[in-house]
Amino acid sequence: MKHIFSSFFSSMANRVFLILLAGIVVATVTTTWLASNERRNTLKEIRYQHVAERVEQFVQALDEISPEARRNVLQAAGSFGFEAAMVDSVGDTVSRSASPMVDILKARLGADRQIVVQRESDCTPRPPHNNLPVPAGKPRMETCRVIYVSLQDKALLRLRLHIPGEPPTWRGRGGDMGSFSGTPYILLFLVLIAMLAYVVARMTARPIKQLASAATELGRDIDHPPLAEKGPTEIRLAAKAFNAMQARIRRQIQHRTHMLAAITHDLQTPLTRLRLRLEKVSDGELQQKLIDDLAVMQGMVREGLDLARSMDSSEPMQRLDIDSLLDSVCADASDAGQQVQLTGTTRSFIVAQPNALRRCLTNLLDNAFKYGQRADVTIALDDLLPNRVLICIRDYGPGIPEDQLEAVFDPFYRLETSRSRDTGGTGLGLTIARNIAENHGALLNLRNYRNGGLEVLLSLPLRQSGGRTRSKPAQS
Repeated sequence: MKHIFSSFFSSMANRVFLILLAGIVVATVTTTWLASNERRNTLKEIRYQHVAERVEQFVQALDEISPEARRNVLQAAGSFGFEAAMVDSVGDTVSRSASPMVDILKARLGADRQIVVQRESDCTPRPPHNNLPVPAGKPRMETCRVIYVSLQDKALLRLRLHIPGEPPTWRGRGGDMGSFSGTPYILLFLVLIAMLAYVVARMTARPIKQLASAATELGRDIDHPPLAEKGPTEIRLAAKAFNAMQARIRRQIQHRTHMLAAITHDLQTPLTRLRLRLEKVSDGELQQKLIDDLAVMQGMVREGLDLARSMDSSEPMQRLDIDSLLDSVCADASDAGQQVQLTGTTRSFIVAQPNALRRCLTNLLDNAFKYGQRADVTIALDDLLPNRVLICIRDYGPGIPEDQLEAVFDPFYRLETSRSRDTGGTGLGLTIARNIAENHGALLNLRNYRNGGLEVLLSLPLRQSGGRTRSKPAQS
């Protein structure tokens, strides 16, 4: 479960979706609560105005009649929904409470009147109208107020009123508490909001995913088609900047490659003239030393040209039978007198540059022969990475120190042990092999074999599959 949540939150689109949804839900709840409070305050104001109007009418009726005639009017107060009586002073049996009713009554009756509003602590509910029974478990939402108002002749009137309480925030059908009739609408609203948030999150994350995909493809192929400069202004600017970066990198690689190729190519002519002139040296021992040094220089020039081609190869991609290609490379090595054994088959096809990939495999085999005398080559479908072919080349040499397994891929890097200049090589073979591997989206790694020697792991991506039966591997 933890892994599922971790995977879900690792996606930017999912994070944006949750943030949008949470923000909208919080905003909706907040605005609903504020609107509900405003509604309650409005209804409370309306109720107070209604009660004040009734009190005003009753007080004005008492002001216009004599004290003797007020007795009949007071007895008829029950039909107005409250109890009325003339008293000598404000009672102490109830607790005073600050109420906006005082301000409303003073505004209607005049500020010179004595008006006191008190809350009654023990309010007995009125009998229901029309003698209808009150459902069990559903008490009437009422409060009692005692209002003292002085009349024009300074007589003190006491009114006891039943004021309807505030309506519940959530009221179901038929006044049932605890069940909210609008719940389906709220759920529908949340579903629609969730759908909108999901669409917005996907729209927000899509350009970033496209940019990440383009960056990945750029690492594999510098000549990958540029991004389409369309969409919102920010996306167009990002795509334009990415395309400009790709163009600059392509130009820099081309300039470096052309410069390296030009230098190594131009060195061929003076080196050839130098070799011809060395033939005229009379001292045989000196002549051989000079020829050997010249051969090293010519090898470095050739490796330099190969390095330039590996960084910027214009060879077209083709559909290749990887089993046949590896079989051919091992057969060539066997014909040259090398000890190589090939096992395994995949019956798979890849899309690659034939000559470049052949050069990569040849360099890896030459490295194994040079430092490990012989090589065991295996090919199989990669068990760890799906849709990949894994080629393993194991030699029987001394291996490489663990802290230098990555450093040997640097150009002209040499180890101080048996893998030195004395054993030959220019230090560019593995660099060229990794450049070619990266151009094909492949992974090239080294590791020391548990029983001694070095193991090269080349993992190539599968593009298409074929069902042709492989021929028997070449063995030596």
